[in-house]
Amino acid sequence: MEQKRAKLDRDALSCLICLDLLSDPVTTSCEHSYCTKCIKSFWDTEDDKGLYSCPQCGQIFKPRPVLVENTTLADLVEEFKNNGVQTDHCKAEAEDVDCDFCTGIKLKANKSCHVCLVSLCEQHLQPHFELPIFEKHKLVDPSKKLQENICSRHNEVMKMFCRTDRQCICYLCPVDEHKDHDTVSAVAERTERQKELEGNQPNIQQGLQDREKEVMLFQPEMEAINRSADKAVEDSEKIFTELIRFIEKRSADVKEQIRSQQKSEVSRVPELRERMEQEIAELKRNDAELTKLLHTEDHNQFLHNYPSLTPLSEPTDSSSINIRPLRCFEGVTAAVSEVKGKLQDFLSETWTNISLAVTDVDVLLSHPEPQTRAEFLKCSQKITLDPNTAHTQVSVGNRGATFTRDQQSYPSHQDRFTTLRQVLSRESLTGRRYLEVEWSGIGVEVAVTYKDISRTGGFGSNDKSWALSHLNKSLTFHHNNVCTHVSGPWSSRVGVYLDHSRGLLSFYSVSKTMTLLHRVQTTFTQPLYVGFCFNYSWGDSATFCELTSTEDV
Repeated sequence: MEQKRAKLDRDALSCLICLDLLSDPVTTSCEHSYCTKCIKSFWDTEDDKGLYSCPQCGQIFKPRPVLVENTTLADLVEEFKNNGVQTDHCKAEAEDVDCDFCTGIKLKANKSCHVCLVSLCEQHLQPHFELPIFEKHKLVDPSKKLQENICSRHNEVMKMFCRTDRQCICYLCPVDEHKDHDTVSAVAERTERQKELEGNQPNIQQGLQDREKEVMLFQPEMEAINRSADKAVEDSEKIFTELIRFIEKRSADVKEQIRSQQKSEVSRVPELRERMEQEIAELKRNDAELTKLLHTEDHNQFLHNYPSLTPLSEPTDSSSINIRPLRCFEGVTAAVSEVKGKLQDFLSETWTNISLAVTDVDVLLSHPEPQTRAEFLKCSQKITLDPNTAHTQVSVGNRGATFTRDQQSYPSHQDRFTTLRQVLSRESLTGRRYLEVEWSGIGVEVAVTYKDISRTGGFGSNDKSWALSHLNKSLTFHHNNVCTHVSGPWSSRVGVYLDHSRGLLSFYSVSKTMTLLHRVQTTFTQPLYVGFCFNYSWGDSATFCELTSTEDV
C-alpha cells in the first residue's frame, strides 16, 4: 500500500511532458504543471503559429504566457525526493546514452528524437507516443551524437545534403556558403544512397559466402602444410644423416688405409735394419783385412795375398733402401683437402636450389605485385659482382663494372666470360626481390640469367636469360634470340622486380616516378643472377644502387 501511495504521489508531482519529477515547476492558467524547461521547449515548437497550447488539455494561449515558478510544488517535490523514493527503471551505465530529461540519477535512454534532439528513457518517452504534437517526430536508437545534426553556422537541424561538397547542411546553408550548389533533402540523398548500397549488398554477401567457404579450407590446408613440413624435415634429416654417415665411412676408410700402410711400412724396418747391419759387419771385416794388407812390409807376402782381396778395392754398391722424407703421407692430406674444396663448392652451388625449393612453397595467398616505390623497396636485396665471371675487359668493383680498353689481369676461371664483355652477380635472386641499376654510356645491358648460361654466348640470345638494353637511349628487350622494341621513358636508373615463384619479371624506368617498361610472365626453374653487358664504348658502366626503405631517386 505504501508503494502504491508513493507512486500516486510521484504521478501527482511529475511533469506531464517528461514524466519525471517536476524540475523548477510552473503552472499554467489551466492549472496544469510542467517543468520550466519542458514547457518552454514545447512552446518553442509553436512559435511559428503564434498560438500556444497546453499539452494536456489543449487550451490555447495568446500571446505566449509568462511563466512563474510554483514554489509550493517545488517544495513538495523536494520533500518527496528526500523520502528516498526508488525507481524501477535502469540506471544509465558509462557506455549507455543518458536520458536528457532525468534529474538526479540519469536513466538509460531508450530512444533519441531527431526533432527534439534529445534522448529519452522509457518513462520520458511516453509523451512521444501519446500526444499528437509528437506524432511526426522521428525516433531512432539512442545516440550520443545528436548535436552533430545541428549546423554549427546557423544552429539549425541539418535536414539537407550538399552533393557538391558531400556534407549535410541546414536549410539556411544554400543561401550563403553553399549557394548554387547541388542540394537535396537528406531523406532523398539517403534513399538514393541506400538503394546503391542495397544493390551492392548481394555482391558483398556473395563475397562473404565465398570467403567463409575459403576459411573452411584453411584448417585442412594448414594441417596438410604441417604434415608436409614435418615429413620434409624428417626426410631431409634422414638424407643428411646418411650423407654424414657416408662421409664418416669414407673418413674411417682413409684412416684405416693410412694405418694399414703405416703398419706395413713400419713392419719392414727390422728386416731392412738387420740386412744393413750384416752389410755393415761385412764391410768392417773387409776394411780390416784391407788395412792389414796395406801394412804388410814383405813384398812377396803382399803380392801373394793381393789376388784374394782385389774385389774389396772395387766400389761397393749403394743400399737399395730409399729413405723418403718424414712427411711421406702429406699427399693423402692434399687429396683429402681437394675433396673438401670440391664438396664445399658443390654444396654452395646447389644450396640455393634447396633454399629456392623451400621459399617457393606458396600454397596459400600469393603476394600482390608492389604498387608504390616504398612497397618495391621492401623487397630490395643487396647485390655485388663476382670478379670470377668478368670478361677481361670489364673492370669490376664491389657493386659496379666498367668497360675498359686495357685487359684486366684476372686469373683463369671456369666461370669467366670469354667472348662478350659480361659479368654476373655473386648473389642469386629467389623469392620476391627488387633492385635498381644506374647505367651510363652509349650502350649497356641489364639482364637476369641462370648461372649455367654459356660463357661464350650473350644475354638474351638463349632461353636462359632475359635482358633489357639501351643503345643511345633506345630501349629493347631480348630473350631466346628475339628482340622486342620497348616504348617508355628512358632514365639513367632502371628497376628490376622479380617474383620467382610466380614467374614474374618486370623492368621499370625509375625517376621521380616508376614507369613499367616491360613485363615477362614465365616459369623459372633455377635461381637467377643479375648480369651486365657492355658492347659499344669504353667507359660504359653499370652500378647497383644502394637502396633503403626511405630511398629517394
